[in-house]
Amino acid sequence: MGKPNLGTNASSQAANEATTVDPIVVMQGVHKHFGKLHVLRGIDTNIMLGQVVVVCGPSGCGKSTMLRCINGLEPIDSGDIVVDGITVKNKKRLIELRTETGMVFQQFNLFPHKTVLENVVMAPIDVRKIPKKEAYDLGRKLLSRVGILEKEDDMPASLSGGQQQRVAIARGLAMNPKLMMFDEPTSALDPEMIKEVLDVMRDLAREGMTMIVVTHEMGFAREVADRIMMMDEGIIIEDRPPKDFFDCPEHDRTCQFLSQIISH
Repeated sequence: MGKPNLGTNASSQAANEATTVDPIVVMQGVHKHFGKLHVLRGIDTNIMLGQVVVVCGPSGCGKSTMLRCINGLEPIDSGDIVVDGITVKNKKRLIELRTETGMVFQQFNLFPHKTVLENVVMAPIDVRKIPKKEAYDLGRKLLSRVGILEKEDDMPASLSGGQQQRVAIARGLAMNPKLMMFDEPTSALDPEMIKEVLDVMRDLAREGMTMIVVTHEMGFAREVADRIMMMDEGIIIEDRPPKDFFDCPEHDRTCQFLSQIISH
């Protein structure tokens, strides 16, 4: 089942196309500094409900910072980001905003003193106030969904990296978010573990989950993404469907990046 390709394009080709799908994320003129370092330089883009958007680019180009700004982990200096109708500038609603945006990091960030299942059910119980039995039933369902239900009583340290990352994905899904964001979720994994995590993400994409994925896994991007964004020096220089992105990129910088990544 295909998803509509309705996002804004760096080349503005689709700027005037009519859309009946509301954006889940709207970014307008977003700037972010870390001291004198200008990390995001006027980001303008929309993410539509149901889209899978892959973000790539060289180290330090602002990819991870953009994700952290979308869910309010980093404040922005100017412009605005609106997620499901909530602006990140409204500090009183940041918790509400974050409950709608699941986040999976490079490092798994699991609580080492909690079992796998306890890691998954903590936020639904504490934040969404879901009854414990309902939360534990949900947690087991999600662990089954990511293929590690048999590990529910294990401690995170006993799991492989790929298994820990799948627990992290289940934990994000437990909040029933409208948007899942992944910040290089396979970069800390051994090569043989990457596939098991990408397979879970492929399943989420097929099920219609809205996803923003920072990754250099170009095979995954070509197969799953509706759009691929290329960032460089704090701006989006390319934003196109996968076929166009790989077959006829508009910018020399994109061609250079692809030649390095694909031949690596």
